[in-house]
Amino acid sequence: MWNKLNNKKWKIKNKILGLCLVSYISSVQAEVLIILPESGPLARAASSIKQGFLSAYATSGQKVPLKWVNSNQKNISQLLKQHVNKKTKMVVGPLARSDVEQLLKSKPKVRTLSLNDVAGSLPQVWQFSLSKKEDAAALKTLLHKDGIQQLLILRQPGSEAEHELLLMSLFSQSDLKFKIVNKAPIFLMPKQGLLFLGNAEGLATIPELSRKRMYTVANAISEQHKLPQGIKFCDVPVLYLADWPDVLQAYVKEPVDMSYQWLIAFGGDAWQITQQYLSQPRSQNIEFQGRTGRIQISEHSIQRSPECFQYSGTGVKLL
Repeated sequence: MWNKLNNKKWKIKNKILGLCLVSYISSVQAEVLIILPESGPLARAASSIKQGFLSAYATSGQKVPLKWVNSNQKNISQLLKQHVNKKTKMVVGPLARSDVEQLLKSKPKVRTLSLNDVAGSLPQVWQFSLSKKEDAAALKTLLHKDGIQQLLILRQPGSEAEHELLLMSLFSQSDLKFKIVNKAPIFLMPKQGLLFLGNAEGLATIPELSRKRMYTVANAISEQHKLPQGIKFCDVPVLYLADWPDVLQAYVKEPVDMSYQWLIAFGGDAWQITQQYLSQPRSQNIEFQGRTGRIQISEHSIQRSPECFQYSGTGVKLL
């Protein structure tokens, strides 16, 4: 009787050890493939994204191996065939829109997080980007909250193309009355707002009387220029809230201007999405406060919601 009981215990122990060994081997074999350009026009942006991704990865303490591949070597279909294998649990990238289009045509079999968005979609591909459409959605919500019914739009000459997508997205998403103006009015009527589209130098030239119920875009925010009192804007929160030490560490290691700080934050969020998926691959809904905004992940898509801020005499505050 004792021998039978003892043998049974050994069988149970061996089974548990076997399961643990399988789990350990699986975790060792898991691999994340990251596809980014190392040369060409997007190489500088990719470098900042990589910097943010690696800093967040190091801070997380995760040990899953990362495999980096240069997207300029071959087309995306060839890269996927060459580098995706049984170890690959997730693919991050590519960055160029043309490469994302190729990615969709390739119909990857593993979960893929592209770092740009295009018109098409696939259930297996999450498209993640710093989209102007998401910036427009956040601004629309802010204007509605403030009771704005008519929005005057002042565009700095020479910057029209840069803000065209945001403006078109705002037009399509909102039922506000819009009016393009050539110069800032002296004062605004009740329920009337002014949206400035341009850079920090252009923003500084607007008369003081026009700054009540005034809004702008992230491109107009500069560390070298003081903001108008009371102005509101929507942007990535990491630039104004010191809640992500990994981004600060990346910046201290290699200081860059604001546009590249956005990309460092973007890379950090790309890692956090990856980490969330690796730890909860069967979860259909994930939500967290990311460096670039609130991130909501459903089974087939990712939505990013930037935060909105207002400048007062004591600095920038979260709305």
